[in-house]
Amino acid sequence: MEWTEIELDTSRRRIVDVTGELARFCADKGDGLVNALAPHATAGLALMELGSGSETDLESVLGALLPRDRSYRHSHGAPGHGADHLLPVLVSPTLTLPVIGGEPVLGTWQSVAFIDLNRDNNRRRLRLSFLTG
Repeated sequence: MEWTEIELDTSRRRIVDVTGELARFCADKGDGLVNALAPHATAGLALMELGSGSETDLESVLGALLPRDRSYRHSHGAPGHGADHLLPVLVSPTLTLPVIGGEPVLGTWQSVAFIDLNRDNNRRRLRLSFLTG
């Protein structure tokens, strides 16, 4: 199994498009499966349309579901940090996609989004692995 790790900076954007990184990793690998992992207790991955305002909509929905206040038992860090630890329950930290001819199979308008609402840590990692078919 082949794998790599990519460093991400989420200080300017809470939702980062990692589709290009995933595609570059899969290039020339043939057919198989690519697995993406956000190895953090406060981040996740999603397939979604990006660049059309959906990022702001997702942040609003997650903010309504996981308010940034001090009501959480997990209370260290910035206000609302307890909500960060609940995010991976709603947005999975893993994503697996088929790869055909070295290209990840995505639907129309689908992109791979790294989602990180945690303001306490802006340095993130994305682990990618490839399993040959």
